[in-house]
Amino acid sequence: MSSTDTTVAARQPLSIRQRFDRQLGRVTMYRLVVLALAALVVLAFALSAVGTLPYAPQDLALSLLVLLGAAYLSNRLYAVLFAVHPHSESTIITALLLFFLLWPSSEPLELLALALAAGFASASKYLLAFRGRHIVNPAAIGVVFVTVLGLTGGVWWIATAWMLPAVAVLGFLVAYRTRRLPMVGLFLAIAAGLIISFRLGAGDDITAALEYALVSTPMVFFAGFMLTEPLTLPPLFRQQLAVAAGVAVLFALPNLVTVGVGGVLVLSPELALVLGNVAAFLLGQRRGIGLTLREKRPLGPTTAEFVFTSDEPVTFRPGQYMEVTVPHRRADSRGIRRVFSISAADSAAGTVSFGIKIPSKGSSSFKRTFAELPPGSRVQATTVGGDFLLPSDPAEPLLMVAGGIGITPFISHLAAITGPAPRDAVLVYAISDPEEVPYVDVLAASGLRVVLVAPRAPRNLPNGWEVLTGRLDREVLADRVPDVAERHAYVSGPPAMVSDISAALRSLNAKKVRTDAFTGY
Repeated sequence: MSSTDTTVAARQPLSIRQRFDRQLGRVTMYRLVVLALAALVVLAFALSAVGTLPYAPQDLALSLLVLLGAAYLSNRLYAVLFAVHPHSESTIITALLLFFLLWPSSEPLELLALALAAGFASASKYLLAFRGRHIVNPAAIGVVFVTVLGLTGGVWWIATAWMLPAVAVLGFLVAYRTRRLPMVGLFLAIAAGLIISFRLGAGDDITAALEYALVSTPMVFFAGFMLTEPLTLPPLFRQQLAVAAGVAVLFALPNLVTVGVGGVLVLSPELALVLGNVAAFLLGQRRGIGLTLREKRPLGPTTAEFVFTSDEPVTFRPGQYMEVTVPHRRADSRGIRRVFSISAADSAAGTVSFGIKIPSKGSSSFKRTFAELPPGSRVQATTVGGDFLLPSDPAEPLLMVAGGIGITPFISHLAAITGPAPRDAVLVYAISDPEEVPYVDVLAASGLRVVLVAPRAPRNLPNGWEVLTGRLDREVLADRVPDVAERHAYVSGPPAMVSDISAALRSLNAKKVRTDAFTGY
């Protein structure tokens, strides 16, 4: 078989944003949150030592040790009782969050309250859970628990002018890494808008009102480090925005009026988050789906499609993902869950498939365990979701841009694109290894127009494919898809590639750009 071979410009230097995305992408989300919170802890101790914070260093130290110890021990205990592998980094995050939410103290009774908050936070991951997935933010429910008992309450002492710059920068990194910036921005806009409007009505000038909203309330820390927790968010983008807006109103209400809840609680930031978590749980598909591995189909040296039979039909729209849980011994910091794009789901046959890349070096313990699953292995799946969906209007022209195994969601779109009423669509497919072109046979059979971009021309490609040697960039897109401004564009692949190409498409005035980056957590 033959193909068109055209050489494009030599590889251009990576942009600052690309370098940033690649470096940030090297750090798992749990590790990033731990490091960010640890940096804030160090800053708090430094400010305490110079007298800027009104808490003694020994109070901070004892509180931190109690929270870490109680969270660690209680999490280990519950893991043994429920026969699961404990996730240490998640435990550390919970303890560090509680450190900034509760009064630092050296008093025995107050330290006991901290220990109980940490213990209940750990318990909530197992007791307030459905299908192995916790429903509410553990740190928030831990504070609610000790508040109901009347032992202490959430004070969110992190909300200080001296801590705010670091909180804002680190919170931005977390929101950026999790692709939650729109949700965080909406929350901040609504919460700040309501609080500032109230303060202006009460007689403050705009500077004082803004200072109160940003410094005297914990909204920046709340948005960056707690609202963004992925396990307690609904699966669809619009649902996430709706929850963020609702939580923002609840967050702002105590600054406007005193709101009692059930005669026991007063509405607070932690309670606002818990109520939002419950709403998110009700919005999402939380039913567990048992999967049995039927076969593994190689797609290339480091990629394969895993085909599972499902215990019950999978409700799925092309372009969506599924969360898969694979408990295993010696799980690393990247945990036992992953979100995979669905390449196909056949309700009649009772199957669901995922296309997955498993590098030979640097794989997580999850990926190694998943790759070695023998046929007949059982895994548990939950949460089918995602917004990487085709426009409802079949006349809408499409541009699909995939990087490596980012081709997977587009495979699920093929039936709608190349069926009895084919859509106007073009696929630009960038690969880094010419010996690995996942789903090449499926794409060839579809008859879809494909522009392949690779370091050098692969061998034995389908007839009619356009092959460009070099690097995918704005110029390639403009040259090969001159009508890009009329197309609805979709981009799927590694975060750095998605960031760069989506920016290029917007600069080319693509009609709309939708992305599906592999961020992980």
